[in-house]
Amino acid sequence: MQHLSRRAIIASGLGAFVAGCTDNRLATRPAVAPAPPFGGEALKPLDLSADNLTRISVCLRPFRPAGPRLEAEIVNGKTLIHNYGHGGSGWSLAWGYAEAARDLAATSRPRTVAVLGAGAMGLTAAIALAQTGAKVTVYAREFPIETPSARASGVWSPSSRIGFASQVDPGFERRWEVFARRSYARHMHYVGRAGSPVEFTPRYYVRTQMREPPLVSSPEGGGQFLHLDRKLRDMTPRWSEKTGTPFPSENGVRGGMVMTFNIAEYTRQLIADLQAMGGRIERAEIASFSELASLPGDVVINCSGYGAKALVGDTSLVPVRGQIAWMPAQTDRLYGVFHRNVMVLSRRDGLMVQETGGNDWFGFGDESETPDRDEFLAALEKVAPIFAWAP
Repeated sequence: MQHLSRRAIIASGLGAFVAGCTDNRLATRPAVAPAPPFGGEALKPLDLSADNLTRISVCLRPFRPAGPRLEAEIVNGKTLIHNYGHGGSGWSLAWGYAEAARDLAATSRPRTVAVLGAGAMGLTAAIALAQTGAKVTVYAREFPIETPSARASGVWSPSSRIGFASQVDPGFERRWEVFARRSYARHMHYVGRAGSPVEFTPRYYVRTQMREPPLVSSPEGGGQFLHLDRKLRDMTPRWSEKTGTPFPSENGVRGGMVMTFNIAEYTRQLIADLQAMGGRIERAEIASFSELASLPGDVVINCSGYGAKALVGDTSLVPVRGQIAWMPAQTDRLYGVFHRNVMVLSRRDGLMVQETGGNDWFGFGDESETPDRDEFLAALEKVAPIFAWAP
């Protein structure tokens, strides 16, 4: 078994150009002020009645203390690329890692590629390889709508549980920034498309008088989670203090625009893009390393997420349980609120309520995928009062 060296990847700068034009024929029309994205009068309250609950979903985020595994090896003369372990950053970082996997595969000049896994990582990797002209087949036990990726919160969170500071290698932070910037640029290609697979919507952080205590304490001797979002501040919309909102503002409200993934539509669009390039998805149960390495293709890409723990024997993987309670979509009020460690987000494909626990240790090591209604009700009790202004 021969290991290949990781290829150097160079970040490309991101630029934005804004052009304006004026049509004098409209000068005599009455001026109409557009509704501001942050305004008390324009904001409609979210209906958080527990009676609206449609389902509770649970997914296991694949945390890897050393950071995601992106590595190529030769098995029986075939290139096998591992691309898994992205914690809570799968959707956010998917495109950056997909392009990096494509670059690793390029050394083999593959004509056929097999991708294991149909979640965010697998679909984007498959598209990235299909764009090179390779014939790509995705093999998956779960089709895209069934994967843990389909149960994600759908927010731009590129450093969520991405690794421990003491266990990543010295070049990790630089590579992460490159991948994050690449991903952001690729996600922007989907902004403005029909169905709004990716869009920017407002977020509000409604402060409390006293800091909400975390639901779990940091374990003694536990690692320090990496938080790297500061490296991207020049790229993402800025947050600021917001006045005139209807939320309790004694302790201040901050807000800003955040990239949002409407996962149902985004997944549909990714599948359509893959199929347009001749790619296909086939249901398959791959239960062993030998079966993985034997998938038909010049190159095999392993995007099995937490399943890699059993599949390739990566015992460093740790599950991080995440639960979301879902209500019907409220598309006339697309925004999110964070209050008392609870996130409420109104997306086009549903309104979600999620207890975040107050730190990254919440759900750490918990393999249970059983929905907890009491967790949902407790979260609702904490966040519902800030919508008391609703009629």
